[in-house]
Amino acid sequence: APDREEYHRECVRKTTRLHQWDVLRANKSTQAWGVEARCPFLDKAFLEAVMNLDPSVKMIDMEHKPDGVNPKMEKWVLRKAFDTPEDPYLPESILWRQKEQFSDGVGYDWVDGLKEHAEKEVTDAELANAAERFPDNPPETKEYYLLRSIFEEHFPERCGLETVPVGKSIACSTPEAVSWNPEWEKSVGDISGRAVGFSVNQSAKEEHSLNGAGDEGKASELDMTTMSDLGMHIALHIKLEGAIFIMSRVGE
Repeated sequence: APDREEYHRECVRKTTRLHQWDVLRANKSTQAWGVEARCPFLDKAFLEAVMNLDPSVKMIDMEHKPDGVNPKMEKWVLRKAFDTPEDPYLPESILWRQKEQFSDGVGYDWVDGLKEHAEKEVTDAELANAAERFPDNPPETKEYYLLRSIFEEHFPERCGLETVPVGKSIACSTPEAVSWNPEWEKSVGDISGRAVGFSVNQSAKEEHSLNGAGDEGKASELDMTTMSDLGMHIALHIKLEGAIFIMSRVGE
């Protein structure tokens, strides 16, 4: 993000639109099998605490070490909540490793393999005439042509298409965030974090700083007492829930 204000706006946009993306997928994929997924990070009290943090606290600044030890990488506050060497909750190698974009976390080769598969399945002529087959928001790549074809095989009615959000995205951003960097316009539709410059197979300590954050993006005056209290709140909240997912059988 270019600054703390726009970072917060993007957090608000993504959170208020979760019902169109991640939460919708979670509901459909679990409840189709009689399972209910609970997401502790969507607890109202938790969201209230996190969304009221100064946005600069959540922005990356690999040159800064708020605790004097660990660079302020992505999700630094959450990591610090579990940084308890006297009673480790997670191995340090996991706690402080580079966070992957969700789509990359399943495997870089999976992301690239899907593109290669689409290249074989969709012809140049089909892509060139995509607007004829898909007049509404025609796909611009072979990968999205293939995915759109599969979607419409299962949901041919127009009402199915109307459930899909419209707008350009890069690395799972909102359409508004694409405008942050003119170069991103060239890679819209790429779900990989690599599209916005995140490195591949690198240690988190080698990850680059967030470009354009400026002085406002640095928590150089971070209140460590406040961070510590928040960290305890986060850790307690998660431990009480037991896991990122708590699933219960329903309708048996």
